[in-house]
Amino acid sequence: MDKFDCVVVGGGMVGAASALSLAQLGLKIAVIEKSAPKSFIQNQPFDLRVSALSLSSQFLLEQLNAWPQIKQWRACPYRRLSVWEQESAYTEFSASEINEQHLGHIVENRLIQLSLWQQIQHHENIDLFCPESLISFEQNDKQVSVQLSNKTIETKLLIAADGAHSQVRQLANIGTTGWDYQQAAMLINVETELSQQDITWQHFRETGPVAMLPMPGNHASLVWYHAKEEISRLSNLSNPQLQAAILEAFPAKLGNIKVIDKASFPLTRRHANQYQKNRVVLLGDAAHTINPLAGQGVNLGFKDVKALQEVVAKAIGEGKCWHDVEVLAGYEKARRRDNLLMMTAMDMLYTGFSHPSGLIKLFRNTGLFMTNKFPKLKNKALEYACGI
Repeated sequence: MDKFDCVVVGGGMVGAASALSLAQLGLKIAVIEKSAPKSFIQNQPFDLRVSALSLSSQFLLEQLNAWPQIKQWRACPYRRLSVWEQESAYTEFSASEINEQHLGHIVENRLIQLSLWQQIQHHENIDLFCPESLISFEQNDKQVSVQLSNKTIETKLLIAADGAHSQVRQLANIGTTGWDYQQAAMLINVETELSQQDITWQHFRETGPVAMLPMPGNHASLVWYHAKEEISRLSNLSNPQLQAAILEAFPAKLGNIKVIDKASFPLTRRHANQYQKNRVVLLGDAAHTINPLAGQGVNLGFKDVKALQEVVAKAIGEGKCWHDVEVLAGYEKARRRDNLLMMTAMDMLYTGFSHPSGLIKLFRNTGLFMTNKFPKLKNKALEYACGI
């Protein structure tokens, strides 16, 4: 029977990053994944699923040697981000204000995963089982026996990086708290009249925000929040019909566009009641799903990865048993509060800007206006969002 130090269930962005980060500590890792990411071809269309990678996420990908390949493929840096409801309360954050060249990059999720997989496939400490599926597992005081569809393996630590509907979390009997929001979001890839921009913006409207994420060349990724019924209606429009609806609903600064592709998803919040149970640890969406309002989902997942690596590395450096349950509990202590803070902040922002009260509207626009009057506070918030 094959034995490993860690078995990672889920080879997506967070799972692949966790495998590499722990392999860098000299641990023997197995990654379990149902399907491999498709290869990259330079002239292929942009994927709908993109992430706004923060500076801290970029630093992690640099540490894992995945960032150079991502930049060689395609990534769009953004140096400014803006948010407003009324033009009088327009607020813009800039990288120059915190002495950085950029605030982050917009990158297709598949390319992040693919670059991480290239590193995994050349790492002597990692075995990749794909296509493969988890069937069940049993854990005791010393190890976890993992039953896959074709074999059984043993590990000292089982890592759940298998997404919001985590099978590992369910098998470990770890509950969640959360709710479904009353809105859905639509992702829309468009060709743009304007060339690549260096700004991402979000305009809050009574029906929900609309956002623009710049992509390389004359392209952009649009996000449209609205009631579920309206998003369903928009999803059924032809591309020319949707184009007309976008030009009517989005700010004029978007310029003329042509719809290329679209998809939609419901907005949900889920938070695991615990991140660690004996020898099972949850990372990324398996532990928390957040309102995508500020695009922090994958960034929180990468922070989880870094925290777990640091907890394990510290234990190894101090000569402790790195997979002791008390040591592993340090990971949850390091991450739960920060994740909850970001989730709550996004909920407050979402609730505050969706409230129809005229008084609340006055308060929130006054708040945005006053943000520009306190640059130190504004920059502290920006540094926190960037993870620096």
